[in-house]
Amino acid sequence: MHPYLYAQENPDKPAVIMASSGAVETYGELDKASNRMAHLFRSEGLQIGDTVAVLLDNHPNFFDFAWGAQRAGLYYVAIPSRLTAAEVSYILSDSGASLLVSAESKRSVVNELRKLNPDVTQYIYGIEDGRAMEPALAAMPDTPIDDERHGTDMLYSSGTTGRPKGVRIAFPEDENIAAPNAMVTMAQAAFGFQPGCIYLSPAPLYHAAPLRWCMTVHKMGGTTIIMERFDPEQALALIEKYKVDVSQWVPTHFNRMLKLPEEVRAKYDVWTLKSAVHAAAPCPVPVKEKMIDWWGPVLMEYYAGSEGNGFTFINSADWLEHKGSVGKALIGTVRICDEDDNEVAAGEEGQIYFEGGNPFSYHNDPEKTKAASNKHGWTSLGDVGKVDEDGFLHLTDRKSFMIISGGVNIYPQEIENLLVTHPKITDAAVIGAPDEDMGEKVVAVVQPSDMADATPEFAQELEAYLRETLSGVKVPRQIDFRAELPREATGKLYKRLLRDEYWGKTGSRIV
Repeated sequence: MHPYLYAQENPDKPAVIMASSGAVETYGELDKASNRMAHLFRSEGLQIGDTVAVLLDNHPNFFDFAWGAQRAGLYYVAIPSRLTAAEVSYILSDSGASLLVSAESKRSVVNELRKLNPDVTQYIYGIEDGRAMEPALAAMPDTPIDDERHGTDMLYSSGTTGRPKGVRIAFPEDENIAAPNAMVTMAQAAFGFQPGCIYLSPAPLYHAAPLRWCMTVHKMGGTTIIMERFDPEQALALIEKYKVDVSQWVPTHFNRMLKLPEEVRAKYDVWTLKSAVHAAAPCPVPVKEKMIDWWGPVLMEYYAGSEGNGFTFINSADWLEHKGSVGKALIGTVRICDEDDNEVAAGEEGQIYFEGGNPFSYHNDPEKTKAASNKHGWTSLGDVGKVDEDGFLHLTDRKSFMIISGGVNIYPQEIENLLVTHPKITDAAVIGAPDEDMGEKVVAVVQPSDMADATPEFAQELEAYLRETLSGVKVPRQIDFRAELPREATGKLYKRLLRDEYWGKTGSRIV
């Protein structure tokens, strides 16, 4: 399975449709463009096993780059488009990328990178100097290179708790660019994707899930609808317009669609959806309940990471019987361990490990790679959870986010999940801040739907709301307000930034 096969069978079929502009790239056009890209890489001396990088928003030519690198046998690094020049420079240096593809909208960043990474060749869409991509590609053949070989992505962690780390996975043993793919098998068997499906992608393509799922759809001859940026009403309109049957989301998307007025939600026909896949962050139980009530039993959830060391899955029917679960393992065996790496009984919390999953390493960081394994050789993404009596995994939180207040372990996720169900709250983050008596105190940083509600009186209202459900030790001792939280467009929250800020200052404040 590979896009070039569909280019031969049906060259005029849309492979990519940009949601806002309506720009279409057919399979025939994608095949020729990716061939030109592969030739460009070879013309720059890039050989099998080398590394290239891309710094683009959800751009119409994103997949020209990705499929060009895939068929040239390269590692391709998708860099978050909102990073600063210094942050991009770190990833370029760490990954060993020798060529960067970008666009005119990133001109200020890439110009700075010419000084920071002078040895990295640049090609840029939409400019007219010597780095211009369009004329360089036009000069290349649109036929395959002679030495095609299956390459793969090299993705970086989101850096929510520190500097991002690259996950470098060995190339597939089968060099054939159209070799069978585990994601295709999983998409069909578990998630219900069918050949020729219509897939809506509302998230940034530089993130692991959107990039990999979109390329999986291309391997199946489907059409990907790419949102340039997420808008809750536009997402519903796109489902109706294109009769979308499969999609991939994060819980933040669900919450923002649910906060639309009822009359707006009711305007759109979403009944073509057969599979709404979600991951990246735990979904609050009330949010998922409402989504299933609205869209029907089409929600499919998984738990995994860029590392690929394990994978759990749950459909709507099983979730309704095990609310809050992220399912059972399809890759690896779930093990829950205590601080001494001993497996704990069902129902007891501990760090989540996968036994027998896919091996991985963090690029240039043997210590972090070693720390991801326990004495049994099982590997972990650093999350905490438990397995119920029926073997379904439930996430508690990331171990690094745990708050220790007066000797009591408090996991923020439970508090955050409750806060976002409040009708006046759009987003929330809970962190530990320094406290002289308790060591740490629970602080909630809240994004209200209307900043006019950012008052001490509303903070008191939220405290009373939380006390109805939570024990006193979990109720935040401080509630602050922000117009926006530092959340990546992929749904990941940059909690590190909030923690760093609060550990540098104390005292209540309304921002």
